[in-house]
Amino acid sequence: MSDRPRVVLGVGGGIAAYKACEVLRRLTESGHEVRVLPTRAALNFVGAATFEALSGQPVHTDVFTDVPEVPHVRIGQRADLVMVVPATADLLAKAAHGLADDLLTNTLLTARCPVLMVPAMHTEMWEHPATVDNVALLRSRGTIVTEPASGRLTGKDTGKGRLADPAEIVDLARLLLSRADALPRDLEGLRVVVSAGGTREPLDPVRYLGNRSSGKQGYALARTAAQRGADVTLVAAHTVALPDPTGVRLVHAGTAEQLRDAVHEASADADVVVMAAAVADFRPASKADHKIKKTDRDPDPVTLVRNPDILAELVAKRRDGQTIVGFAAETGDSGADVLDHARAKLKRKGCDLLVVNAVGEGKAFEVEENSGWLLSATGDERPITLGSKSQMATEVWDAIHTLRDR
Repeated sequence: MSDRPRVVLGVGGGIAAYKACEVLRRLTESGHEVRVLPTRAALNFVGAATFEALSGQPVHTDVFTDVPEVPHVRIGQRADLVMVVPATADLLAKAAHGLADDLLTNTLLTARCPVLMVPAMHTEMWEHPATVDNVALLRSRGTIVTEPASGRLTGKDTGKGRLADPAEIVDLARLLLSRADALPRDLEGLRVVVSAGGTREPLDPVRYLGNRSSGKQGYALARTAAQRGADVTLVAAHTVALPDPTGVRLVHAGTAEQLRDAVHEASADADVVVMAAAVADFRPASKADHKIKKTDRDPDPVTLVRNPDILAELVAKRRDGQTIVGFAAETGDSGADVLDHARAKLKRKGCDLLVVNAVGEGKAFEVEENSGWLLSATGDERPITLGSKSQMATEVWDAIHTLRDR
């Protein structure tokens, strides 16, 4: 791979083509060299000048421009990643059956790098047996075909078929560029529950006890599991305005007790439970029914009571074959370092794997990157190098898959 990763961005002829501009902007601004290959139909939605201005590269649709450069072969050969946003039903069909009638479909045949197809179409088209078979065929060959999101479609229609959020698409593209292998669909058939975000325990109608968790790591775990084929339920406490992960069932919870109830319900028949949420250890014994004011004379002291230990409860009631993964946000102190505390927690909780983060200013919480350690109940320990939270998520799922495959 060159210093500037070379990305080919194919654009299909659907109404979601305008969102490819946001994907393009995010990729170029983060240092990627992007060549846009729209279909002729895509140019009915977004003009070539827009793609050229955002990419700094010429835009063509046919194989007869710059013939001496053999673009229909060279572009695919040079690429580090080929992605199609949106991938229409027509483009999925052509890619599955090797049809090549323009520059984009020729490039799909010559690419030997990871290929990512991000579908967008009406629900009926996505669910048609022809599209279902085409997607299965592409995936069997190693092409990454994501699940479309659910939501508002063209006109008044609503359903599955909406393009994934551009930020999520770019995050997946970066993840694919960082891996030596394509993202496998090795979690198909697994029912997965992931918790994320920080719980909030109300003091009064305005204030609460909480923590600095953004929910980004838990969302990355849920999103990555879905991309690898799992049936995912995400139980989300407070997060920082994150887009809903595509292909994930989302359940909202506010307090530790609400999250506990939601996780227990969702995990009753789950194969894997990953407790990435930052659950408050304590909550106020009572909530004031009015805002506690500075002018109040001698306000009542805040009495705290302990919240339930959700991870320990999950381990105690686990069913046969269920894998349970905990997270530990730790700091060292005068008595022990981060790993010493984490090892003690793993032994105390009894989960199969424990993901350990050293927290502090600029670490783990409210940042885009993460690092830590992965501890196993069998005694295995290994570091997780600093990288995006999606990269950490892939390492965690790699470890879970290896554990369950033994």
